[in-house]
Amino acid sequence: MPGMAAAVTFHTVDPTSTVAAAAMAAYFAELDDRFPDGFDAGEQSTKDAELLSAPTGAFVVVLPEGRPDAPAVACGGVQTITADIRYAEIKRMWVDLDWRGIGLGTRLLRHLESVAAGLGHHVVRLDTNDTLVEAVRMYRRAGYREIERYNDNPYARHFFEKQIFLSV
Repeated sequence: MPGMAAAVTFHTVDPTSTVAAAAMAAYFAELDDRFPDGFDAGEQSTKDAELLSAPTGAFVVVLPEGRPDAPAVACGGVQTITADIRYAEIKRMWVDLDWRGIGLGTRLLRHLESVAAGLGHHVVRLDTNDTLVEAVRMYRRAGYREIERYNDNPYARHFFEKQIFLSV
């Protein structure tokens, strides 16, 4: 069990890398376990390889500090969702069960917002399932406001948006 969230490093990686694939597999397995009717990732890995890659996206893994060969303890991605790049979407945000409750999710969310801003986005959107009550609470605490459905994700029940950059 980690002592504190500060004992991690954030790394932008290829979403098809071994560390990214393992983190997403753990994320998908948790969703399958927690959702009442399970979760089918389907073609998500193939889509993620394109959408969560430079120059219009990014995938981040969080590793225990000083342990670059350890499995990721968290992950998340940013993808562009409109042609004018105004809107980004945060996807695949996950924190390992043993690393929860120490603020790592909030740190990861802020980091992903920074990545989105660095890609030129002004607004971040995300969706989640109502089973993930801790995620819903975290997004609300972080200043996200609920909006109407903006995508066709069959598992999503909550849709959020936050302005991250004010254009001049």
